[in-house]
Amino acid sequence: MTPIHSILLIGLVLTGTGSSQERNLPMTEDGAKTPAVQTDPNTPQEATFAAGCFWGVEHFFAAVPGVVSTEVGYMGGTVKNPSYEQVCRGNTNHAEVVHLRYDPNQISYESLVKLFFKMHDPTSRNRQGPDIGTQYRSAIFFYTEQQQKIAVGVIGKLTSQRRSFKQRIVTQVVPAKEFWRAEEYHQEYFKKNPGRSCHTNFCPTMLK
Repeated sequence: MTPIHSILLIGLVLTGTGSSQERNLPMTEDGAKTPAVQTDPNTPQEATFAAGCFWGVEHFFAAVPGVVSTEVGYMGGTVKNPSYEQVCRGNTNHAEVVHLRYDPNQISYESLVKLFFKMHDPTSRNRQGPDIGTQYRSAIFFYTEQQQKIAVGVIGKLTSQRRSFKQRIVTQVVPAKEFWRAEEYHQEYFKKNPGRSCHTNFCPTMLK
């Protein structure tokens, strides 16, 4: 992110309710957190989304009722434990992502996916507003076959409803890989730096 984030595409002025606490997941010898196996519907579930600058994406989902925690990081690349500078150079193939845990008794995965498509432009390839690069691609990283099925199904419905988007949806739906937590100053960035803007506002009516 650069100073241009202060004048991004669409405003986000929210107070996040999620936190950027660490996930309780197994770790590899290299320090990466491995995808969790989700079997108990009564415990928080995992979800990971890429929708451009992760500052605004985290801030958006942190305000969603039912989201227990959020943290930003990198996923989908080839370099272990990449730094922000490495990812920005565009040669690690990582996407800026927001990993979140949510209570399935309060909000469904399908609802999260629908919100994901409402809070960014899924027809823009490797770009959101002024942010350009593969790290800003639109992607859903699924942890289970059910999540994959839901994500593909939502895309199918949006595609059939031509009024939803004028251009073709280019969002990737791919298996979750190692999640590399971003540097601490990126966590809850807008909570630490009020007055900035990024992405769109969350509104309860968006859940309808």
